Parts: sequence; structure tokens; C-alpha cells
Amino acid sequence: MKPQLAVLYEHPKWFEPLFAALERRGIAFEAIRLSDHSFDPTSSDIPAPVVLSRVAMSSFLREVDHGIFYAESLLAHWASRGARVLNGAEVIAIDSSKARQLSLISGLGYAVPDTRVVHRVDDLVPASRGMAYPLLVKANIGGSGAGIVRYSNEAELAQSVREGTAPDSVDKVLLLQDYAPARSGSIIRIETLGGRFLYAIEVESGGDNFDLCPADACVSAPGRTAIRMAAVTPAPKIIEAAERIAQAVGLNVGGVELLIDDRDGTPRFYDINALSNFVADPLNVLGWDPHERLVDYLAAAIAQKEGQ
Repeated sequence: MKPQLAVLYEHPKWFEPLFAALERRGIAFEAIRLSDHSFDPTSSDIPAPVVLSRVAMSSFLREVDHGIFYAESLLAHWASRGARVLNGAEVIAIDSSKARQLSLISGLGYAVPDTRVVHRVDDLVPASRGMAYPLLVKANIGGSGAGIVRYSNEAELAQSVREGTAPDSVDKVLLLQDYAPARSGSIIRIETLGGRFLYAIEVESGGDNFDLCPADACVSAPGRTAIRMAAVTPAPKIIEAAERIAQAVGLNVGGVELLIDDRDGTPRFYDINALSNFVADPLNVLGWDPHERLVDYLAAAIAQKEGQ
């Protein structure tokens, strides 16, 4: 019997709570590990009527031969053969490009940090002229804070470029970005489901630690510094902005991150993340388990597909 749902995933630990929630609800699913996978582009077979992508942009940190671009092709293929793909190829195309994210966000009329985009490391210093230090250099494809370095002045940046220590990105696209001071030393991550607000958490963002992943598997990782996080209710205009961004991306489930610029109080949106592995210890942080809401959403998608 073909499963009702297929979940394409890469990280071996992040999705255990989701799989457990699906099992509790009696939803037949197949968990498909991205590693070692292959497909026939002429085949009409799909793994299930509904497919959920849980592909992490940080997968390049765990595997040199990561599957980010492969997954984009695979999900597009399954969609073309009739599967309803959640967080599909179009979403991966945005999730895998911070430059495209910022363009989309600013096109909707929301503030982003002052940014320049280059495709050669040697262009970082010329592009930085006219910008105010300190600056961040960010990899276009990142994850878990990877590929982000803070520079205090042009000399520091120039030395890093000369010595080959500047960040790199698997697609060779880099961003120079204003190091906006976050009010209260925290960023806000708003999770959405079906383009609507699900919950928000405030995550401590101190110093040069940019790994702010709040999930269980991140929080418990060996050697990782503990981070403070708490449930918050952002202002209605911020929630509305996050929903509009999620809807413009076509995000079925995922997060939108922002900070309140302490210099002028402006909310600045800087990241769209299609991989929501949800907050660690949700019953204590939120008072409820968001995986149950996600399973509700998946069950509705399955029922809708079966009714077609």
C-alpha cells in the first residue's frame, strides 16, 4: 500500500518529533533520506500523493556532496508527475539564496539591513565602500550561522580577502551586510504554517555567535553554547509582514527572522527559512506542541488531494 505522505529529509535527528507525531495520528508515511537517493527523470512514479520537503540548507555542513540542488530537481520532478509538494522546488530556490530573500522582502516594502551582493571574493572590498562598518560577510547559502564573519573596518576585510579567510558559499555568491544592533540583544523568529502566524520566539543574539537554531538537535549539540529563547507575541504589523512574506514565497511551513534595529526602532527582516524543526522543549516554551498543528495541516493536505 502506497503511503499517504512522503517526507524528504536530510538531518538524521531533526525530524524524529515529526515522525512520532505522524505515527501517533496513524498517518501512513515514508521517510526518504536524501543521501544515496537517485531518480529516473522519465518515470511517472511518485512516492506519495503529498510530499513534504524537510531539506536543510545547512546540509553542506554535514556532507560535502550535499543534496540542496539535487532536491530542487527531484521535488520539481515529483510535482510535474502529480504529487502535491509542500515547500517544493520554488521554495528551495528562495531558501537557498539570501540575496533573493532580501530582494523579495524589500519588494514587499519591508526594511532589510543595508546589503551588497557580489559573486567574487575580490569584489568584497570595493563593494563595501560607502557602507558603514562593522559589516558582516555572509554566504548566500548558509545555515546554523555558518558562513558569517564580522569585520570592524576595511583593513580587516582586505586582510581577510588577501589571506583567503573570508567566508565562502557553495554557490560563490556573498553578501556584505550592515551589522545592525539588535534591540535587547535578541532576534525574533516567526514561524508560519500555511502562510499564517503559528508562533514567535525571541532568541538571544550575543556577540559574534550567529548559530541561533532553536531546535532540540541544535540545542543539545556537543560544544554548542546555550542560547536563551522565549515565546513572544510580536506587534500585529510585524505578524502581518511575516505572513505576507511567507505567502509571497509560497512557504507551506517555515520561519521569517527579523531584528529591531536599536538605532531607530525599525524592524529589519533578514532571513527566510523553509526548514522549521521548531523550538526545543515546546511544551515549556510555548505551552503546546507545534508538531501537532503541522500534522493537522498535513492531514488536511492529504484529504484534499484524495478528494480531487
